Amino acid sequence: MPELLQTSSNVWRAERADEFAIIIDAEDYFAAARAAMRSARKSIFLVGWDFDASITLGRPGECFEGPAHVGDFLLWLTQENPNLEIRLLLWNPGFLSNWMKLSNLPYLLRWKLHRQINVRLDGNHPVGSSHHQKILVIDDAIAFCGGIDVTAGRWDTRKHLDNDPLRKQPNGTAYGPWHDASSFCAGPSAKALGDLCRSRWLSAGGEQLVPVDIPHEPLSIKGAISFGPLTLGISRTSPAYGDEKGVTEIEQLYVDMIMSAKRAIYAESQYFAARVVAQALARRLSEYDGPEVVLINPVKADNWLGELAMDTARARLTEALRLHDPHGRFRIYHPVTTDGVPIYVHSKLMIVDDQAMRVGSSNFNNRSMRFDNECDVAFEAGQDRHLSGKLVQLRDSLLAEHLGVDSDDVTLTIERTKSVIEAIEALREIRTEDQPGSRPTLVPYRTPAISDLEQWLADNEILDPEGPEAVMEPIESRGLFRGQLSIPSRRKFRPAER
Repeated sequence: MPELLQTSSNVWRAERADEFAIIIDAEDYFAAARAAMRSARKSIFLVGWDFDASITLGRPGECFEGPAHVGDFLLWLTQENPNLEIRLLLWNPGFLSNWMKLSNLPYLLRWKLHRQINVRLDGNHPVGSSHHQKILVIDDAIAFCGGIDVTAGRWDTRKHLDNDPLRKQPNGTAYGPWHDASSFCAGPSAKALGDLCRSRWLSAGGEQLVPVDIPHEPLSIKGAISFGPLTLGISRTSPAYGDEKGVTEIEQLYVDMIMSAKRAIYAESQYFAARVVAQALARRLSEYDGPEVVLINPVKADNWLGELAMDTARARLTEALRLHDPHGRFRIYHPVTTDGVPIYVHSKLMIVDDQAMRVGSSNFNNRSMRFDNECDVAFEAGQDRHLSGKLVQLRDSLLAEHLGVDSDDVTLTIERTKSVIEAIEALREIRTEDQPGSRPTLVPYRTPAISDLEQWLADNEILDPEGPEAVMEPIESRGLFRGQLSIPSRRKFRPAER
């Protein structure tokens, strides 16, 4: 097993992926999900935080085999294949948002009475926790794991155009640009994700299910960055509940990846509010020869509660990190469109040097580390130069998307400057009031003014607890800045050949 991934600490299982690929943004993901579901012969397992039956599963306005809307498409698949079993596992407290939507109501009774479609709402977790995994498994042969839910407001292209006429809610209302990411795998790793889905299904009150053994031909995914075969680690977060112990593999994987970095950490996350991540970064930034850290965040959370909790915690942690960054190696950037409209960053992805990456459902917040149910996948390149090169290609492709330039320009500028931060500064378009943009770009994060109430809520983790036990702690025992977590010393990870 690659040295970074350890089943005793930071991964649940490490399995062979006959093929692994990263899918950027929902235009390609929805198209791939539709093709994968169409190929299903026995089983479709869809696990998610949110779901909207009325969205188009694919490019809006395109002609499809079968109905465009995902709710009708699932019904059509059962008509085409009487042996197909479809299971949807969604977050139970999301019942009102999931099933009281007018778009979902027409399907509720039809699916409840359908012999081939079974829906369960997962509430087997502590009060205040959520089921946040986003997984799709087809016949235990191919699978997707990432940050994209099959719901409204997610579809967008990598161009993130201003006023894209196709970017609309099912009711016709336009929404803003949205950046996201998922992954695809085939082979034993897909079966392992199927095992995880079956385990969650059972804990949510479903029946004991047996694995499916139906081989599939590799799926060709338009726009995906393919890595080929590799060993894929699967990491989880699961809060302690009842007789079940808490699982913190994702938290440990974040720390281990940060501690293994030599030159650059590139990450995309919806939030930056995790104390353990900030403390690990503080240690690395304080080192004379530590890595650069580039974090891509949205300008602000997409709801008032997130703004109150997550955005305030980000401001507090960022200011604290400045004290541990004497060499100026930490940056947060926001992507914006040509017209300067903020692009909402929902992806949860991290690349360390040309050596390791992870992608999944977990954010840089305390909930994702210990309180919600999450699933990420990860791999290490080791001495495989092909994989190392692909990791650089992925990072530079993402930066090129955000900066509105060619990927080759990013690669060459990083090689010339020997710095990801300097390359971003050289390539990003500077905006002024009298000089509108000519392409998308990245803008630096600026710490906002924070009210006393917001500071108190963030510092005491009122809305972002570190686990079920933290919810019951007295307020004086909580806090972003309490104590010092045990950060491991820098292990010597196996270097890649140069």
